[in-house]
Amino acid sequence: MKPLAGIRVVDMSRVLAGPFAGRILSDLGADVVKVEPPEGDISRLWGVNRAGLAGFYTQQNVGKRNVCIDLRAEGGPEMVRRLVAHAHVLVENFRPGVMARHGLSFAELCEVNPALVMLSISGFGQDGPDSQRAAYAAVLHGESGWMARTARIHQQPLQEPYLAVADTTSALHGAIGVLAALRVAETTGHGQHIDIAMLEAFLATDEGSQSGLDGGNYTSQGGLVWEGVDGPVLTAGDFRWIWRQLSETHALADPSPPDADIATKRACRTDAINAFLSSFETRAEMLAALDAANLAWGDIRTTAEAHTSPTALHRGSSVEIDARDGGTRRVTQTPYRFTGASAQTSAASGITAAALAPHLGEHNGEVLGEWLGAGRAEIEALRHAGVLIEDASAAEVRARPQQ
Repeated sequence: MKPLAGIRVVDMSRVLAGPFAGRILSDLGADVVKVEPPEGDISRLWGVNRAGLAGFYTQQNVGKRNVCIDLRAEGGPEMVRRLVAHAHVLVENFRPGVMARHGLSFAELCEVNPALVMLSISGFGQDGPDSQRAAYAAVLHGESGWMARTARIHQQPLQEPYLAVADTTSALHGAIGVLAALRVAETTGHGQHIDIAMLEAFLATDEGSQSGLDGGNYTSQGGLVWEGVDGPVLTAGDFRWIWRQLSETHALADPSPPDADIATKRACRTDAINAFLSSFETRAEMLAALDAANLAWGDIRTTAEAHTSPTALHRGSSVEIDARDGGTRRVTQTPYRFTGASAQTSAASGITAAALAPHLGEHNGEVLGEWLGAGRAEIEALRHAGVLIEDASAAEVRARPQQ
């Protein structure tokens, strides 16, 4: 079984924060329908393109179905309201006020579905002094204090990490909020509007935020990278702990002068550790020495190497899905492993239809038929009126003879 089987989700979000939350709900078993505008999610342009589907888009939207609705067309917002009437959850990450301009505010949607759970993810929340600011992950990395603290700890210039942590943490908190709100809806019959501000989600997830509240200087134990045999090696923990463990376990002599200041002492001990770790004949011997000193260590891998690491292969951390060009491509799995339930993108026996990433408007007829009972004539009329849109790839799929 899948934990969220039977839950219907309308996913109106784009790029990362919202789509990742929708991907989590999909992997947990929800029927997630991505409602996309005619111009498409911009992430359709990011990454390696195969059969009209880019890698980034595929990763965040695999397993979803797709309905393309033009909200600017007469009848567009009404079509969304009809879908919402049959849904349990709506996910959106527009700038605050955009949904209301289309008559799709939470209050208006509750009129057609009082038990609706609506997740709204924005940079600075649905109201407040900064609510109308455009916010991408990089903006929140700066606003949260994370970039400044990282630069201070590493004594380096300010630098953005090229990792959209503010987006992904907001998605995770959003998915948790949805699960909690579904529980409330089940017991009370009343829906919830979940207002996730990316800034707040990041501050709540960043363990270093406490130092700012206390007025202290947070120093992460983090990781230290050393020269090693056949490549660098990382150890986790405070430098003083690492030196003590290595010097006591392996009798490393302290090369620093007796009257050395802290900076000189650290530099001398760093040289000694690098020399020690580079002195082994094999990498296996070097790693055994770190284990003997009870130190946590890690290899420095590329992203591709991480997906072929022993643990990733053992756990099936990525899976083959249909690339829709006659071959397959790999996407990561969500990391939930249950004893008696499934949260897998693809069945263990092979590729399934649910493991596809959707073309724009590919499931217009299918979803409207299943959810709304719409017949072929109504669907064709909506296409003719410009309410429902599909791209060339979706039209080609629709035109294929049914198996």
